[in-house]
Amino acid sequence: MPSLTNGLPDDLSGAITVTVVASSAGGSYSAAYSACNVAPAAAAITAGAGTAGIDNTVVFTNGDSAYINIDLNDAYNVDLAAGNVVVTATNGAVVNIGTGASGATAGTSSTDVDYVDLKQDTVRINQGTSGAPVTTTVTITYNGTTVCTKTITIRGALDKLTVDQVGVQATSGSYTDSTAQWSYQNTGLWLTNGSLFRVRGVDSAGNAVRTDSGGTFSSVASTLSVQVPALAVNTTASTNTASSMSSYAYGSWNCGASAGQASVKVQWTETSTGKVTTSDAFTARCAGSASGGSYKVSMDKAAYNLGDLAKVTVEFLDSNGNPVNTVGSVGANTWSLPYLTGVDLASGLGANAASSTAVTKADGTITYTLTVGTTSGLTAGTYTGIVDFSVPAKGTKATPTYKLSTGGDTTTNADVLKSIVALIASINKQIQALQKLILKR
Repeated sequence: MPSLTNGLPDDLSGAITVTVVASSAGGSYSAAYSACNVAPAAAAITAGAGTAGIDNTVVFTNGDSAYINIDLNDAYNVDLAAGNVVVTATNGAVVNIGTGASGATAGTSSTDVDYVDLKQDTVRINQGTSGAPVTTTVTITYNGTTVCTKTITIRGALDKLTVDQVGVQATSGSYTDSTAQWSYQNTGLWLTNGSLFRVRGVDSAGNAVRTDSGGTFSSVASTLSVQVPALAVNTTASTNTASSMSSYAYGSWNCGASAGQASVKVQWTETSTGKVTTSDAFTARCAGSASGGSYKVSMDKAAYNLGDLAKVTVEFLDSNGNPVNTVGSVGANTWSLPYLTGVDLASGLGANAASSTAVTKADGTITYTLTVGTTSGLTAGTYTGIVDFSVPAKGTKATPTYKLSTGGDTTTNADVLKSIVALIASINKQIQALQKLILKR
């Protein structure tokens, strides 16, 4: 068949592609060409452009508004005409439909009905009860068709404080002093400001809540003393994600010149309501360092078999015999324990050389883990090792003694001979008893 453009001028030449369908899809909702995403702010999104349709994973803080930004198109990527839109929310959350980046005012009901096209529009979601936590499922329909379903969590107001991972302050120490090693060993965070305890704030449903806004921490003044004259939270919680160490706040306290302790409390005051939440009492202890003190070494068992794990605990005492603080390090040290090899780097012992920067647990101890035996085995016997910490001035080299065996049957010839002698003696006694019985008859 000859070309339809044959012989025509170039500017009149061209081709037209015509697609024929059984029925038009225009004007009907198409998920492929529409967007619906959760965000912390209202925005006029466009389907298929940028991050439209990608949910923000934020966990919303008490009092925050959540938004679902929407752009509905048909199968030809054309904006839908205005239609009946119904938005519903579960668990008492309130919703309101708004326009584009201008957003909407807070809703007053868990259902909102409107006649709109949902072209670059938004739905605002808020707590139904001020300060109450809520997890809600929001459903949006257009002319009876469900176009979007999202689950949103908004944390409640802080309702409870829990304090844990409490260390020990140095005598004459300040709550601003760096306790980075204690923090790092317990949480993995290197916090150079005071961090001898951590505080978890939760709402009435037990969800972690951030504390970097909306209120302030302070000490409970009535619990302070000459021994512990001041206490402060130096790092607030910056996330609601409970698995993150940043969902905790961290603080420390001042100490007097002598060792001792006090039962103290920390509190949170909500700015908008004045509500005060107080922690349970916890012990803030003050002690000297390992310098000028002493240490003791103990092993978890007296005897080990090849392949066992051995636990060696070192207890550090200050110059007055108190368990040391968790601010000063234990210092340089050397280990020589025949056939025992350090494996627990996290607690300070690796390649038989314990970390000089490690600090103790709150009870003044560090426990090290070692394997028993080498690649070539071991020689059974009794051994005396040497553990030497240089910081404690009164410390002398510790010499723990322990017994090693290869495992299995450890019975010796002497043990066998002893058993035979005992058996013969038992048989003789039975014979003598039988002879006496016969003679009586």
